[in-house]
Amino acid sequence: MRHSAGGRRVILASVAVLATGSILAGCKGVASPPDGGPSGSAVSTVGNGRAMNPLDNPDGTKPGLAAVTSTADKAKARSLIEKVATKGRGPKTGYERDKFGYAWMDSAPGGIPFSHNGCDSRNDLLKRDGEKVRFRAGSDCIVTSMTLHDPYTGKIIEWTKSHATTVQIDHVMPLSYDWQMGASRWAKGKREDIANDPLNLIPVDGRTNGAKSDSGPATWLPPNKQIRCSYVVRFAQVSLKYDLPVTTADKQMMLEQCGG
Repeated sequence: MRHSAGGRRVILASVAVLATGSILAGCKGVASPPDGGPSGSAVSTVGNGRAMNPLDNPDGTKPGLAAVTSTADKAKARSLIEKVATKGRGPKTGYERDKFGYAWMDSAPGGIPFSHNGCDSRNDLLKRDGEKVRFRAGSDCIVTSMTLHDPYTGKIIEWTKSHATTVQIDHVMPLSYDWQMGASRWAKGKREDIANDPLNLIPVDGRTNGAKSDSGPATWLPPNKQIRCSYVVRFAQVSLKYDLPVTTADKQMMLEQCGG
C-alpha cells in the first residue's frame, strides 16, 4: 500500500508515542521497590556501589554497609557471631556520655583509624560515606553538604549542614550498651577509642538513629531488612575488637539475621 507524506508522518508519530510509552513503563517497573523494601524516595543499598560488605571492611575505614547476600558470606558471618561472648546486661548506673570523651574528638589515644588527622570523627565519617561531598570554604574537613545512601532505611538523603540532625552518626554498639556490658570498668582512653572508632560509627537517617536509642539487636534492627545481617556482623566486629559481650538474646537475634 502507498502512503502520502502526511500519512507517513502520522504513522511515524504513532510509533514514537508507543515506543515512548513502552520506555516509560519499563522505567516505572525498574523504579518499583523490592518486595518488603522501602518506598517513595527509598532505594536499595545493594545498588550503592561504594558500600562495602562488612566482612571485607574489618577496620571500618571503607564506606557504607553493603548487604551480605551469598550463602558463603552468611556462613562466615555466623562463624564470626559465634565467637561473641554473652552475659547479662548490667546496670546503667553512672553512665554519662562524657565518660567516653567529648563528642567526636580527634584525639582518641588508641591509634584508631582517622584519629589525630586534624579532623573530628563526625566529619571523618561524613567524608567516608558521603558522595558529592562539599566542604566549608578553605577547609578540607568540615562537610557542608553531601549525598548519603542511608543503609538503615535504604533512602537517599541530600544532606546540608544547615539541617545537621537529618543525618546522625550511629554508634552501632551503643555507648550506654557498652557501659552496661563492661566499659564502666575501662580506662577512659579505651572508652574514647570505642566512641570514635570508625568500625563502630555509621552516618544514618537521624530519626531512625533516635528510634534505636541504646538498644541491642534483640530489640532493634534497621528497618531495611536487606542489611540486617550486615548490621549484626558489624555489631559482632565491634564486640570482638573490644572484648565486650552481648546478651544471650542479642546473640541469638544476630545469628538469625544471617540464617542461623
